[in-house]
Amino acid sequence: MSEQSHFDDVGFVVIGRNEGARLVESLKSILPISDRVIYADSGSTDGSPATAEALGAKSVAVEGQPQSAARGRNAGFAAFRISHPDCKFVQFVDGDCVVAPDWIDTARRFLIENPQVAVACGRRFEAHPEASFYNRVIDGEWNTPVGEAPACGGDALVRVEAFEEIGGFRSDMIAGEEPEMCSRLRGAGWKIWRLDAPMTRHDAAIYRLSQWMRRASRSGFGYVQVWKATAGSANQLYGREIQSAIAWGILLPILIAAGALLIREPLFLLALPAIYAVQVARIAARKGITSGFAWKYSALVMTAKLGEAWGVLKFYLSKRSDQRFDYKQAQPAA
Repeated sequence: MSEQSHFDDVGFVVIGRNEGARLVESLKSILPISDRVIYADSGSTDGSPATAEALGAKSVAVEGQPQSAARGRNAGFAAFRISHPDCKFVQFVDGDCVVAPDWIDTARRFLIENPQVAVACGRRFEAHPEASFYNRVIDGEWNTPVGEAPACGGDALVRVEAFEEIGGFRSDMIAGEEPEMCSRLRGAGWKIWRLDAPMTRHDAAIYRLSQWMRRASRSGFGYVQVWKATAGSANQLYGREIQSAIAWGILLPILIAAGALLIREPLFLLALPAIYAVQVARIAARKGITSGFAWKYSALVMTAKLGEAWGVLKFYLSKRSDQRFDYKQAQPAA
């Protein structure tokens, strides 16, 4: 154990499914900081639970459906509270993330000095932004504004008292569980804070358009879940995102197709790519219209609207509660 292991009031809950070597790297970044580590596994077939136990973490299996990050974190937290009832703070970590060495010291001190803050999160970086344009875009997504924030992501140091007060995550959430939980925290008078400090290194591992679109579908599905869950509150979320996905991914294609039928002119269908091209140019202009990155970024954002729209439709059309939107390939067993 390193000299950082004196944080007896901090523990970790790590979640994962078939993360392979990524899980090993994640746990090796955590165990030198604390031996109070719970790994919650969502049905891995690569031996992840045994790997976690061999490295020194306690492993628990996530039961129930849907098998989601929210359910995994709740299951891990329940086991964590039994094993370490004296801990005041819990660091949630996704199993594809590596924790920065100084993060816990920084975040813990901030929460102690600011008792009204329930959650402290920092900068999440992509491990390989150079490996694909998708990874590079996601790295930019993680660079959120510093200061009081509306929500955190999957990695964050959370005050146990506050987490228990609002009942943790909603286990039925497929995506967007963190903003939904933070909405309830803010409703209860707590604050969320984004610190200007490195927190974790993430491995998105997105190399194909099909992965990007599946991730976008997951977002669309999650938007509707969170929007419905926060209805009636002062912090209802994702209304604009849902409207945008429906407008660009569903209504516009239907209207253009209907117009072509009404006027009996197939060439009218060309209006659809033309309108999309104009919107791509508008987004690119905000990023710097002479930049190649801006054009590729804006095209990718507009392509994602189709995936988000499919996710919205899937929410309303599907009667299943065990939806999965895995967009990563399973890693080889470590």
